Amino acid sequence: MIVKKYKATVEKIENVIEGVYTVTFSSNGRKFQYSPGQFLHIAIDSEYDGIGQWPDSRCFSMQTSPNEDNIKITYAIKGDFTKRMKEVLKQGVKVWLKLPYGDLFTRPHDKNHTVFISGGTGITPFLSLFTDSSFVDYQDPVLYAGYRNKNFNIYEKELAKASIINSMFKINNVYEDEAGMLNIEKIYKENGNAHSYFISGPPVMIKTFKNFLSESGVVADNILTDDWE
Repeated sequence: MIVKKYKATVEKIENVIEGVYTVTFSSNGRKFQYSPGQFLHIAIDSEYDGIGQWPDSRCFSMQTSPNEDNIKITYAIKGDFTKRMKEVLKQGVKVWLKLPYGDLFTRPHDKNHTVFISGGTGITPFLSLFTDSSFVDYQDPVLYAGYRNKNFNIYEKELAKASIINSMFKINNVYEDEAGMLNIEKIYKENGNAHSYFISGPPVMIKTFKNFLSESGVVADNILTDDWE
């Protein structure tokens, strides 16, 4: 799929949790082209005209299905660029998006009892698959989603839609303040080493979980990570 630039409009900003923002972009009549699990670059420099050298930007996973007209991303304030995003992004503001990038779900993988593991906003690339009609092709998929507490689980609407698309979908929400952090040893014991594992979240989590699965006998091709950051 060819990477394209889109002049997009901020349609909506949701701020349910302090420091975490979900932004909806429209494409001004031009259909966004991407696949589930891919990500975009966003540039917020108001002087960029879409022709010159691409300005400073950051990557974010698209959490919406490609079938939807608009794109959603969720970001947490971590560093100068996301602080600028909080200041600059307002309803009606024009920004530039460049997409698509990544091949998370187009890589070969086993769709029978696929295991998805996410930490915090790491769930967002999974949501673009879970809410897509192609998710019905997965047999007995299971999600382990870790959050700091219940307030950080702002994805219930998308997960409810996923359960309608795929009635075999099993969702395990793990809240750190109640049950501790995600336990990769427990996840492995429940699922074994014959399935594809997708991991998305903080870099330290990805590295630790990937190493554990590899040392436990899961072949490298069955461990797929969303670690473009």
